[in-house]
Amino acid sequence: MVYNNPNDLNSNNSTKPEPDRDLWSIFRIMSEFVEGYDTLRYLHPAVSIFGSSALTPDSEYYRAAREIARKLSDAGFSIITGGGPSIMEAANLGAHEGESKSIGLNIDIPSEQVPNKYQDISLDFRYFFARKVMFVKYASAFVIMPGGFGTLDELFESMTLIQTKKIFHFPVVLYGSKFWGGLIDWIVSSPIKTGTLSKDDLSLFSMTDDTDEVLRIINEGFEKVKRSIAI
Repeated sequence: MVYNNPNDLNSNNSTKPEPDRDLWSIFRIMSEFVEGYDTLRYLHPAVSIFGSSALTPDSEYYRAAREIARKLSDAGFSIITGGGPSIMEAANLGAHEGESKSIGLNIDIPSEQVPNKYQDISLDFRYFFARKVMFVKYASAFVIMPGGFGTLDELFESMTLIQTKKIFHFPVVLYGSKFWGGLIDWIVSSPIKTGTLSKDDLSLFSMTDDTDEVLRIINEGFEKVKRSIAI
């Protein structure tokens, strides 16, 4: 029996409630973690690249994501993306052209994300939180390309985990000062000015417009932190 009315909890009916979808979902969640851990644990070192699903292949950021991923792949880093179109596709394509693995962590959403075709390893997730753990747990650096709410979520979560020492301080690189500059100006003029963040928090990330600089920052960061510890 499933109690749809809170008053039913006070009834004298001794029949035990049947397991509902919330309880059964525990096994689905567990299976996503087990499959993710088992598949990705051999990938180290890897870099997670985040960015928009809406930009076209003629975008400067698509081209940059492809170039960054290829350079990182040739340097020995597997590339992890969200598995979808646009920036994710560009990063998987760049990794596919390079020497290391190209991984897509695909998500089941109402807009029916179609996995791009440049994935050597493809995993499917129903739950965003399970997918987000995989992005962090098996990465030695993050590259944040221009994107929307999902990209912002991944950016701020990474900085929160570093700030709270849940993971090592690995490189978080924002690519595109024209895109990200306004956000950084706001962080300085509002949270830091108000006192909810400190100036030291600006050291949690780097920003550049140079694809070679992305590679340099990540290589140097990886030498400092040979293995990142995730949640």
